[in-house]
Amino acid sequence: MLAFNLLRAVAFVIAIPAGLQLALAAAPEPYDPWPGLVQDIFNSRPMQDGAGIIAIEMPTRAEDAAIVPVTLRTTLPPGDSRHVRAITLVIDQNPAPMAGRFELGPNSTVSEISTRVRVNNYTDVHAVAELSDGQLYMTKIYVKASGGCSAPAAKNAEDAKGKLGQIRFRQFAKSGDSPSSGTREAQVMIGHPNNSGLQMDQITHLYVPPFFVNELRVWQDDSLVLALEGGISISEDPNIRFTYVPQGGKRFRVEAKDTEGHIFQGEWKAETSGM
Repeated sequence: MLAFNLLRAVAFVIAIPAGLQLALAAAPEPYDPWPGLVQDIFNSRPMQDGAGIIAIEMPTRAEDAAIVPVTLRTTLPPGDSRHVRAITLVIDQNPAPMAGRFELGPNSTVSEISTRVRVNNYTDVHAVAELSDGQLYMTKIYVKASGGCSAPAAKNAEDAKGKLGQIRFRQFAKSGDSPSSGTREAQVMIGHPNNSGLQMDQITHLYVPPFFVNELRVWQDDSLVLALEGGISISEDPNIRFTYVPQGGKRFRVEAKDTEGHIFQGEWKAETSGM
């Protein structure tokens, strides 16, 4: 009898790892929203490998999920006759995954765009470049962050209201480039809460309605440099920085619109010398 019970115990111990292996094998794969996003955002258009075309830079683990820096960089090789028409930034696991679509002006020579975004969960982040040949090229990065879309606003409502729509525009020489390259940088900063609709008022415990900048355009004289179609993933006080090569324009003009129909505008003299 003792021998029989011992055999049963040994069989039970041996069976546990096997059972665990079967359970693990039967566990479903983590849900990947990307195929559905390709259908919804890009109408199921074919995606090609974006290596050598488009690059994305973000921290692997974000210090603050509500203001995660992201840089998009075009990397077309010299001599390539194509140009990038638009770059779409998609944060796969965010409630509204399309963070923004950046349209590049046909003569703008924009090669790098930086901004700050909210990241709600550990997620893949995709950058999709549309080239002048009509093809889409994709690259991605994995970011560890959570809670960015529901994080409380950094400013109180009265401060945010007082600065609503204030636009600051800066121009400076591109760091690391020689003056002979001609490449410069510009930065657009807009005072706006950019409420995501997922943030809770700490006093009323009600959700703050979504209220964000959904359009931004930058011109040099009458030539479009950059346009943004934004969503709730762009951080509070939108901050867009981009590189360009001056084309002889005399002035920069910026216009932004938000989801309540406000229009914000500003105009600045174009700088050409190093700063």
